[in-house]
Formats: sequence, C-alpha cells, structure tokens
Amino acid sequence: MDLPEIKILRSKEFTKKLIKAINSIVKEINRPVKFMHVCGTHEHTISKYGLRTLLPKEIEILSGPGCPVCICPAADIDKTIELGKRKDTIITTFGDMIRVPSTNISLAELKAKGADVRIVYGPNDAVKIARKNPNKEVIFFAIGFETTAPLTGFELKSDPPSNFSVICAHKLIPAALELLMSQSLLNIDGFISPGHVSTIIGLKPYEIFSQGYRIPNVISGFEPNDVLLSLLMLLKQVRDKKYDTLNEYSRVVKPEGNKVAQNIIDKVFKPVSSPWRGIGRISEGGLAIRERYQEFDADKKFDIQIENSQDIPPGCSCHLVMVGKLYPFECKLFRKECTPLNPIGPCMVSMEGTCSIYYKYHE
Repeated sequence: MDLPEIKILRSKEFTKKLIKAINSIVKEINRPVKFMHVCGTHEHTISKYGLRTLLPKEIEILSGPGCPVCICPAADIDKTIELGKRKDTIITTFGDMIRVPSTNISLAELKAKGADVRIVYGPNDAVKIARKNPNKEVIFFAIGFETTAPLTGFELKSDPPSNFSVICAHKLIPAALELLMSQSLLNIDGFISPGHVSTIIGLKPYEIFSQGYRIPNVISGFEPNDVLLSLLMLLKQVRDKKYDTLNEYSRVVKPEGNKVAQNIIDKVFKPVSSPWRGIGRISEGGLAIRERYQEFDADKKFDIQIENSQDIPPGCSCHLVMVGKLYPFECKLFRKECTPLNPIGPCMVSMEGTCSIYYKYHE
C-alpha cells in the first residue's frame, strides 16, 4: 500500500475515502472486530477527533497500557518519596509524574510539605541541577518506555557527577503486548502499535505477534487519518487472513529503528522481570541499570526498602481500564470521586491516561 504524505493525512476528503473503505471491508468480514492500541497519544487522537463515532459499530477499539505514568508501580513512587523526605536530596522527574497517587501521598503533596521536588524536561536537566548543587543528592525518577530510556542511558554513560543517581522505572512495550495476548477473554483481532516507541525499536520486536501469534499489527502515526489508515490496513489483513507487521508511520519509523538509541539501551540497561502498576509482574517488562553503572543506581546507593505498597485504591478500576477490560465510564468512581483535580487512580492524571482523556472528551 502506498502511504500518503502529511498534507493528505490532514485532508477531509481523504478521511471520507478511508471511512468508506473501512465500511466496505467490515461488510465483507461480516463479524465484530476488536483492535487494541497501547499508546496514550493514540487514545488522545481517537477521542479528541471522535474517530469511534465515524466507524461502523462492528469495530471496537480498546485502550491498552500505553501510558508510562499510569503503569509506574506505586512502590517506585513510594521509594522516591522516602528519598525526598531527606534534607540532603533533590527529587527530579517529569511533570505528569508528580501528581500520580502512590500508597499514601503524591510527589506533589510531598513538595507542598517542603521537600525539594522539581519538574524537569529530561535527565540532562537533572544532571545540571546535580552539578550546581554538589552538596545535595540529586535523584532522577526515570519513567517511560523505550522512547525515553535512551535519554537516561546517555546521561549515565556520560560521566555524571557522583551526587547524581536514577530510580529506574523504564518499561518495555513488546513484553506487555505479549502479556495481553495471554488475556484470552479480550479476543484481540489486531494491534495498533505505538509510533513513538517504534522510532526506537523498529519493526522486528513486533514480528512475534504476526508470525507467532498470528495477530495483525500496524505501527501507526498520530494524525486522525493515520489512525484510520492503520485501521484499514488491519481490516484488510483480517479479511484476507493475513498476519503481518506493517508500518503506516514509515515517514518517521524505519524498519531497523534507531540503532544509536538501541545501543545506548543495550549498553546501560538490561531487561528484567518488572512490575506494571495494576497489571502485575511482566517477564522482561522493564529495564534495570547494569552493574557497570550501579554507582548511579539509586536503589543500590540508598537501599530503600518499601513494604505494603498499594497500586490500586479500593473502588478504582484503573487495572481493568489499562488492559481493555473496562471503559473508564464503567468505573464507579469516574467523574464522581475521581476527577483530574482529585485523581484517585493513576489513569486520571496524565494527558495520556485513558480516564483523563475520557473525562475531557467523552460525555
């Protein structure tokens, strides 16, 4: 399939053609189809532009665990909070992260109590803070998928100051997709795979799903017509009983990915069994800092032990929303006790969180 240029992707006429083609193929398939994406930005596009309302009722699009803030375990936040209580520490992290509820309080609440918690654009900012504050321990709370891991890795291998360290909460998307495949009740017919992550890892890590599990997979961009075109590419595979990994986002994603970024990840981190908030421990679902750089590993440097962390508060359904078993409005707390100003669960905090997106765009 010839993929369109960006100008066409913003064309209303192209949207009409895609919707017409989608309706035609759905009639040929003649059964309900269920797809899942694992990217908060895809859900934002789908909801903001009302794409579900344009599609035939036979198509269901589930929102998977594609928000790195949402799946960050409460134990890691609790650990960061304990370190933040020390008078000699400065905690740094991304803006969305400071409002995510942990077992007791959030980093924002810790900051309100007087702790030195700072929002940064990335680990390089944290390193600069460490150089300016040699008498303080500066800790970067590193979250995100393969997209942000190279940034953390680059700083760790670039001789940061000795008072800099990292709490590593980076996660790996392909392992989560494999877990979702084991959720047989979902009956997923295909994946819309994340464009941002794919710019780093390329196409090969997804091929197990098309070749091994016989599930179509399309890497998608983020324009509304990107998503619609990706759905069309998936539907054609379902109709023709083909199982391929296709790249709709080829204007950005290369088949081999970003080799420089991959080498940084491989050099600095190792894949480990890792907990995902509300989902459980996933084999090779996260990254840990290699022994070579353990002097900058906050877990080893400070040996903070956390017991009895609580990922999901009573009544919250984030764990079911994140694996596509519930829609946000099916949670009894949604729009009542749980709002963006008073988030009970992690999915209501970030602009990539499914509950936050539904609160903003869905009645």
